[in-house]
Amino acid sequence: MPCLLVLALFLWGGNRKILRIACTSSIVKSAKHTRRHGHITAESVTAPLGCIHAAFIFVMTMYTQLYNRLSFGWNTVKIDMSAARRDPLPIIPFGLAAFAATLFALGLALGTTIAVGMLFFIQMKIILGNKTSIESWIEEKAKDRIQYYQLDEVFVFPYDMGSRWKNFKQVFTWSGVPEGDGLTWPVREGCHQYSLTIEQLKQKADKRIRSVRYRVIEDYSGACCPLNKGIKTFFTSPCTEEPRIRLQKGEFILATRGLRYWLYGDKILDDAFVEGVSRIRGWFPRNCVEKCPCDAETDQVPEGEKKNR
Repeated sequence: MPCLLVLALFLWGGNRKILRIACTSSIVKSAKHTRRHGHITAESVTAPLGCIHAAFIFVMTMYTQLYNRLSFGWNTVKIDMSAARRDPLPIIPFGLAAFAATLFALGLALGTTIAVGMLFFIQMKIILGNKTSIESWIEEKAKDRIQYYQLDEVFVFPYDMGSRWKNFKQVFTWSGVPEGDGLTWPVREGCHQYSLTIEQLKQKADKRIRSVRYRVIEDYSGACCPLNKGIKTFFTSPCTEEPRIRLQKGEFILATRGLRYWLYGDKILDDAFVEGVSRIRGWFPRNCVEKCPCDAETDQVPEGEKKNR
């Protein structure tokens, strides 16, 4: 149960979004370099090993008990679960109920081995790369930004020491306490503690520059899979926890990224709209909006569309 709880917490926490740019690096790195991170990884190793051992015992128990209850005929094989064909009789009775319980326990052992084993591989991938899933996403967007603008620069992830062994030693130490004090950590040569934060600020600025202004031409209720917006829109609804926003005809939207049949953006509440104040953002169907021909940003495209050109 503790292993399954750890897995559930990991899967739940892995999809959470970090909202504050300046503290993203600290929050993410703190989550990775907690004092218990090494213990959680060690538990994700020992738990599958213990379950494999238990599964072996269950299999051998069922095999032994069934073997002692088998009787072979010319064309039939019978199993008598009432008693074993053995003298002396087994000390522990093994009837049909015990067989069903052992089979159920075997299923639990195998399931835990697979689930917690997957957790172990995910944890080791994070540790060896010194990079969480959120940080991998930031790095991918950094490379995408550089390629989009054809910039003469290279983004170097600051917390990857360039060696898996060095990254491994940052988490697993003789004292059991990972390197770092919760605010600062060793960084790669040529980088500093705010390299990742600066890159995120560049991405946010680039996101605002490439936003496209749209006008709502059709009402949208905010349903996750709308039936009245087309069959393709229904089946291509984004599989994400991000919300959908309700649209009314005549409103304006700043789209920042999109898919073929869906867009993601911020609703412009009034002419004095300031980013960060009463923001309403989410996904909405593409066929509910149209580009504003008079907007100066119409030459730009949402971030998700450039790869389809």
